[in-house]
Amino acid sequence: MESVSFFTGEHAIFQGVATLVGSEPTMMFSRVFLIFLGMLLIYLGRKEVLEPLLMIPMGLGMTAVNAGVLAFEGGKLGTLFIDPLAGGQQVPTGATVDAAHHINTANTIDVMNILQIDFLQPVYTLTFSNGLIACLVFMGIGVLLDVGFVMARPFQSMFLAICGELGTALTFPFAVWLGLTEREAAAVAMIGGADGPMVLFASLILAKHLFVPITVVGYLYLGLTYGGYPFLIKALVPHRLRACPMPFEKTRTILASDKLLFAVVSCAVLCLLFPVAAPLFLSLFVGVAVRESGLTHFIELFDKTFLYGATFFLGLVLGVLCEANTLLNPIVLKLLLLGIFALTISAIGGLMGGYVLYFATGGKYNPVIGIAAVSCVPTTAKVAQKVVSAARPDVLIMPHALGASISGVITSAIFAAVFVALLR
Repeated sequence: MESVSFFTGEHAIFQGVATLVGSEPTMMFSRVFLIFLGMLLIYLGRKEVLEPLLMIPMGLGMTAVNAGVLAFEGGKLGTLFIDPLAGGQQVPTGATVDAAHHINTANTIDVMNILQIDFLQPVYTLTFSNGLIACLVFMGIGVLLDVGFVMARPFQSMFLAICGELGTALTFPFAVWLGLTEREAAAVAMIGGADGPMVLFASLILAKHLFVPITVVGYLYLGLTYGGYPFLIKALVPHRLRACPMPFEKTRTILASDKLLFAVVSCAVLCLLFPVAAPLFLSLFVGVAVRESGLTHFIELFDKTFLYGATFFLGLVLGVLCEANTLLNPIVLKLLLLGIFALTISAIGGLMGGYVLYFATGGKYNPVIGIAAVSCVPTTAKVAQKVVSAARPDVLIMPHALGASISGVITSAIFAAVFVALLR
């Protein structure tokens, strides 16, 4: 039996430590940073600063994959290096890259084995690579949406939703100016719509090589909107306007049959106009149709099984794919910058729309509602109501905010469809 040691050599007992200390310094520090970042995400999820359903599995996956990397070369402990021709991917020493500058199939399998994530390959292949994961999430979201809020005030809601896409529209040329291709720029610009499944769907189609960093950046920043948007609202909307009362308005009773008709017609029209996003429109409105049809068993299936199951695997798979190479890819810094730019500008655009309605109605519309247009259903609607309640507890804006937020899901899908149709 060959000599055994604790931290060095092929037969080290603690091989994770051996591969960590045997890595080049940049890789080692990146792995350590991501291990602690994963722990931080778990903590923030537990405290509900970030979305716990997503961040806890993502953080644990990120921690585990960066702690458990195994790299062996020729049967002995080896190191990993970053090959720029492989799109910045982490590959084993001595691995080759094909003419298209991508790791060939054999080496991709080697990387999966080294990172010990091959057990998740069926999940990725069956649900991520084809966009099914986004559709499952949308079905779950659909059964939670009450489109009656949109139908009660459709023009106001859609106007705000369009304003809330300002970040998406402006991030695209800004990203191209920073050196990204048009397809990459469109994928990262979708973060401005504050709709995680839409970001995932667009990046898979337009920039699959950046799918992991774009989606991780998008979901991390969506979590930060919970804490960041209230400060932005207070900076841009004075106290007297945040406390602006909403006058009582008479709206007709919207029946379940009306909502079902709205879902069917909207789905047909949107699929006709933007067929490339038909899977998303179908998934969203089939959820709405199931809700309004009273199909209890399907509602439980979509709400509990599909939505929670897809959210869990979404967080876990994104976490284990976020290994140290993610930090070492130079484009990640641009994605970080563009993500926060997109969400900030979209929030400003939504609040600008709120101001337009405030002045158009002679001061009878609370401008804070505009922040809800930055979809992230129903989080931004809750943020809007919370900020307004802090200024004046008796002011209720939630129905208007939910209308804008639900409309934001639709406009976000439309923007994704336009980008895909023009750039695919």
